[in-house]
Amino acid sequence: MSAAPVVISADANIRASAIGTIVLGFAADPMARWVWPDSSEYLRVMPRFVNAFGGRAFEHGTAYITEGARAAALWLPPGVEPDEAEMDAIMEESLRPDIADDIGAVMKGMAEHHPREPHWYLPLVAADPNWIGQGLGSLLMKHALRRCDEEGVAAYLESSNPRNISLYERHGFKITGRIQSGSSPVMTPMSRPAS
Repeated sequence: MSAAPVVISADANIRASAIGTIVLGFAADPMARWVWPDSSEYLRVMPRFVNAFGGRAFEHGTAYITEGARAAALWLPPGVEPDEAEMDAIMEESLRPDIADDIGAVMKGMAEHHPREPHWYLPLVAADPNWIGQGLGSLLMKHALRRCDEEGVAAYLESSNPRNISLYERHGFKITGRIQSGSSPVMTPMSRPAS
């Protein structure tokens, strides 16, 4: 019988593997593929976007992976924000003009729903599609939320895939709104109070 999977903090040496896992995991994500529907464009841009959106987790020891980087979660501690300047630069160079207004409205909605009080933020969590259904996402959630509870700090995320909402709800997250504009898929902000 094999041992249960272990969660470790991803350091700089395995940053590329963790980002690669997230890129694979988001390959069928409704929001990511609405933004970059062309597969070669998606594969070119998404690693940079993942790094800009959640990459600061690596500097804080809060990028978590399971064995073999089969699943990864990038958590940003209270007070740590995504690299907005780099995200804007990526959008500027890769965005299709026909969705620019809707993306702007979605980003504005994300900013409006983002909690003002200190919180842990989960920009990205994904499993390699080869390993979906193995409980790795739950394992990563439990690992990070244990720390949130020890610190008495709330957690927040936006679900870009309706299929994942039940996973987050099982871990104590509640839907706090709905973000959608024009042709965009729905983004669902969710928060989990400090316990």
